[in-house]
Amino acid sequence: MDHLSSLDASFLHFETPETPMHVASLCILELPEGYKGDFYEDVKAMVGKRLHLASVLTRKLAPMPFELAEPVWIEDDDIDLDYHIRSLTLRRPGSREQLDQLVARLHSSLLDRSRPLWEMYIIEGLENGRVAFYSKMHHSGIDGKAGTEMTKVMYDITPKPREVPPPRRKTSSSSGYQLGVAELLQAAVSNTAQQYRKLAELLPTAAKALTTAGNVLASQRTAKGERPLNLGMAPKTIFNDSITNQRSFTSMSLPFNDLKDLGKRVGGTVNTIVMAMASGGLTRFLQQRDLLPKEALIAAVPVSLRSEGDSAMNNQVSMVRVDLATDIADPVERFKAIHASSEAGKAVVRELKPVLGVDMPMTGSPWLMTSLASLYGRSNLARRMPPMANVLISNVPGPQVPLYVAGARMLSFYPVSIPYHGSALNITVQSYAGSLDFGLTACRRILSQDESYELIEHMKAALKDIERLPGANPAVPAAALPGEAPAKGAEPARKPARKTSAAPARKTAAKTGAARKQRVTSAQRKA
Repeated sequence: MDHLSSLDASFLHFETPETPMHVASLCILELPEGYKGDFYEDVKAMVGKRLHLASVLTRKLAPMPFELAEPVWIEDDDIDLDYHIRSLTLRRPGSREQLDQLVARLHSSLLDRSRPLWEMYIIEGLENGRVAFYSKMHHSGIDGKAGTEMTKVMYDITPKPREVPPPRRKTSSSSGYQLGVAELLQAAVSNTAQQYRKLAELLPTAAKALTTAGNVLASQRTAKGERPLNLGMAPKTIFNDSITNQRSFTSMSLPFNDLKDLGKRVGGTVNTIVMAMASGGLTRFLQQRDLLPKEALIAAVPVSLRSEGDSAMNNQVSMVRVDLATDIADPVERFKAIHASSEAGKAVVRELKPVLGVDMPMTGSPWLMTSLASLYGRSNLARRMPPMANVLISNVPGPQVPLYVAGARMLSFYPVSIPYHGSALNITVQSYAGSLDFGLTACRRILSQDESYELIEHMKAALKDIERLPGANPAVPAAALPGEAPAKGAEPARKPARKTSAAPARKTAAKTGAARKQRVTSAQRKA
């Protein structure tokens, strides 16, 4: 048996009927030319031969008696592939909108905890003759980086599926769910004792890490009147509410190298570009509804704690909060503020990395955390309490070579992630084979399917605004920026905005040193 860490188990305990805690991906596949086979059967055969290569596919949960401790993973010797791998067909015409709606529905249902926590769907009937492949796995067994590691096991880098060695013969004939109560309790006590021992051994390292992190925080203090790097609570928005289990989903793809070059030119990273796109898109979306708060929106951003070369199928992640600077009108100052906030948060996590992933033993945590999660969702506390963040934004590094699924080439690799009570919108991006694939997953009651498409268009418009920013590299003349070639799939470049009465306002704000906090005015919105 394999004990779940406290972080892994938390994804089980925080799961409610309204908040399924699985992560997923939507892959668009192109079948080989002249293909006449049964793709569903080909995928099922491929997965069946490779089950033993990924432990997340062959293990299931065994709960502890009376939920006194975290459950354990045990091997399942009777996996029903016909249950886990399913086939669906879209009705005509098989549009992308129909596919998005289907994925949103599939993503809203809970996984069966009596079985290994994963499902796969082959979706045929797309109008362009392609095939979609939707797969979901519970977050308790896998994080974004571990999911990327699993793709290396399950998928191929050539059209011809590689041969894998067969599984070794198992010597034990015991069945996982027939473990005795005494055996489970003994394992729980032993695991708790190990956790306390590790905590004791970690104390010197923890003290050093906390001291260093404190010094980093002290160095991030800003002078009076400057924009602070240490963030307070987030303002209330429509996304900070209790959610239902119904989902909306939409996606888009952009050239990764173009975004990387753009980040370098304007003084940021791909991460900064993504958050600036989200900032601009959300600003437009909320402004049109007269719902944009005066205070800046804040994003919760997962940060990986995984060491180089670590391919364990578990969660090793922490969270930082990033200022989206939606209250700054000047696009240059807004971009700088987003980048500075992101780098400041990551600097603290780097120092705290030795202690952030440590298991914290807690007797009775399953029933306690589950009760609190249910109370939080059904008592409207998410609407009443001040939020820590307004939106979840995640960037997952993925494989940079084309992948194949049972001989079919993967064209896109869209992430489908988790909204939660108080954070009804999740924007996740994943790099794949020269592309950056976006997936927007939300509660459909708060962000409908049509509104999700609208937000994507606002994010595309925000990208065009970023492309017009003056370059941080002096060798790149700002005057040449509006004429740059548009990113693939983006709208054509617009003409430079005319100067408006906002210009004198910016000059006045610059003189008083307050340009970084200038509010959006109606004149600037016209610009």
